[in-house]
Amino acid sequence: MVVLDRSVAATEALVVPPRKRRRGVRVHFTQFKWLYLLLLPGIVYFALFRYGPMYGAIIAFKDYVPFLGIADSQWVGTAHFEAFFASPDFPRLLANTLILALLSLLIAFPLTIIVAILLNELRVTLVKRSVQTLIYIPHFLSWTVVASLTYLLFALDVGPLFQLINNVFGTNVDFLTDPAWFRPIIVLQDIWKNTGWGTIIFLAALASVDQEQYEAAIIDGAGRFQRVWHITLPSIMPTVVVMLVLQMGQVLNTGFEQIYLMTNSLNRQVADVFDTYVYFMGITQGSYSYSTAVGLFKALVGVVLIFGANWVARRFNQTGIF
Repeated sequence: MVVLDRSVAATEALVVPPRKRRRGVRVHFTQFKWLYLLLLPGIVYFALFRYGPMYGAIIAFKDYVPFLGIADSQWVGTAHFEAFFASPDFPRLLANTLILALLSLLIAFPLTIIVAILLNELRVTLVKRSVQTLIYIPHFLSWTVVASLTYLLFALDVGPLFQLINNVFGTNVDFLTDPAWFRPIIVLQDIWKNTGWGTIIFLAALASVDQEQYEAAIIDGAGRFQRVWHITLPSIMPTVVVMLVLQMGQVLNTGFEQIYLMTNSLNRQVADVFDTYVYFMGITQGSYSYSTAVGLFKALVGVVLIFGANWVARRFNQTGIF
């Protein structure tokens, strides 16, 4: 009986009365009030500009008429989704979007890691910082500037790269209108503009690698490539997995500006993706409900891919984002 009484008393001691819990919450907010005050602008921003506009997504399930408003427009359920999936545009858009996304995932993403490792291996500080600065600069250029430079370099008959490539290989290819060259140009633009900026996170991860491991590997006779393969890559693998999971959420988000600026009437068959399709259907043709349904489908697929990639990472004992 004595043991039982002591266990009951211990259990009662662990149970915090609701009044004390509320007082503890008040003390917590009072103690960290300035931190919560700094957090307030971010909460307001996301509430107004991120979550607030999500109410408008309801028009994907309605036959939206601007003069009637969202509330009074006729409810049509999933009719717009069914029309989109049955449309001959759906398989073409899905294929174009996935091909561009996979090219970016298989080429641009690994290249960012490779460049970060190469920069980390540079020992001359001046050279390292100079190279970093040079590869960061393109990120701050708008896609309009990037597209303009592309048009100048590959312009028919007068573009320097157009003349160089065609003269060397004896061809006469118009790179800007040939559908076969649209995807390589898009990938090259993405690499040139974003690779340098993408190395920042990986360089930060590389800075935290224990230098004693490198010293021990050198003593054991490991070469530079062996040190990279057996020390550097395993050390930054959690960061790589997290970035890959986030990248998976952007698979269908190929970027509107870049694709729109490089699209013309001759390469539209391979250039149309979900982002540009939403623009053409919603803005130019006024099919607001239909284009919203397409955009909502793209967003839902992105959410599913994030959760799926995170689940796979967890299954392989890697660090996910949640």
